[in-house]
Amino acid sequence: MKNKLVKIARKTLPKGALKNTENAYRITRTKMVSLRYGNPARGLRIIAVTGTNGKTTTACYINEILKEAGFKTALFTTAVIEIAGQEKLNDLNATVPTVAKLFRFFRAARRKGAEYVILEATSHALCQHKFDGVPIEAAVMTNLTQDHLDYHKTMKQYAAAKAKLFEKKPKYIVLNRDDAWFDYFNQFTAREQKMTYGMSPEAEAHITHVKLYKKGTEASLLIDHQTHLELATNLPGEFNVMNMSAAVSLAYLLGIKLEDIQEGVANLEVIPGRFERVDNKLGIDIIVDYAHTPDALEKLLKTTQKITKGRLILVFGACGDRDQSKRPIMGELAANLADRIFLTDEESYNEDPDKIRAMVRQGIEKTKKFHKMTEVADRKQAISQALQTAARGDTVLITGMGHEQYRIVNGKRIPWNDKAVVSEIIA
Repeated sequence: MKNKLVKIARKTLPKGALKNTENAYRITRTKMVSLRYGNPARGLRIIAVTGTNGKTTTACYINEILKEAGFKTALFTTAVIEIAGQEKLNDLNATVPTVAKLFRFFRAARRKGAEYVILEATSHALCQHKFDGVPIEAAVMTNLTQDHLDYHKTMKQYAAAKAKLFEKKPKYIVLNRDDAWFDYFNQFTAREQKMTYGMSPEAEAHITHVKLYKKGTEASLLIDHQTHLELATNLPGEFNVMNMSAAVSLAYLLGIKLEDIQEGVANLEVIPGRFERVDNKLGIDIIVDYAHTPDALEKLLKTTQKITKGRLILVFGACGDRDQSKRPIMGELAANLADRIFLTDEESYNEDPDKIRAMVRQGIEKTKKFHKMTEVADRKQAISQALQTAARGDTVLITGMGHEQYRIVNGKRIPWNDKAVVSEIIA
């Protein structure tokens, strides 16, 4: 019934009236659902992490730090859902669930005695009023880079959608001083305190030193120009140092003891589908990662280059029914930064997968390095060929699907997990 009404409204109403009607419906829906579940968000200390990339990792760092400090927490991310220490994979194929599921999560967190709730706040969810009436104690910004332009149309509108979180005037705001959109988000004020982090000397949590290892990273932070904090994490890459620094900055604002911050950071061992290694006896590194934006792919490839002795072999594609303009950009990045490329299908949704690959291929061809590329539509075959190509010391990097437990192809949901597929191939 609801879908029928939506179709009728979209056909008959002028664009402006349709938008007003949709907003009114969504605002009312959120209020009614919250009321139905007893306004469960009230009394919870809610931390919302937003940005294009790094939301899941930042939220997981925050969760581990707060648990180390003795707090009972609840966590809702793209990859994992956790309430009072009970963790499960997020198999909803959604960063933020439906309004009903979101408020059921709040209710479950409250019943389990969670003191802090950490979750990701996407631009879609903010635009669709899913967080209306949800008290936000702290808002954390990771970065803003190209994504979701199929929905927002322009980067300015994308930024404005993210800004809805900061317009709520949370008690604490944490911002990335290095981000190109820093000045835009810095216009918003916190009820109590704001803090910045980054490589820039102007950042209040200034990253002064980074040392990358094959299976982790060490970093030093200078906080408020006086407090030195040495950190060690199991997650590799400078991009993860940024995510870690965002979490540390918030923890500092919350008054968490420095030793609890250090231990909490060290406690985070792995996040499903986020630079996740697949154990093997082949003498190669096999890594599965969720990177699906140009910025995420570029940072991932550069990090992997630094810790790879041999060649970097990339298996990747692009998602259907999403921002098409990023596809050739990702193709160009792959051709410039990887030694070998296996271009394959990801989730085509309702698009023609051949056309998706053709758009990625445009970027590869632009570099004149198409000799690096092998196109294999079947994802399992592409992974298998990449593994057969790899020699001892090489790294095979499989991106786009990450932790996902299924793919949507031609509108159908098909069970799938990259790590499980790799394990099956090398068994």
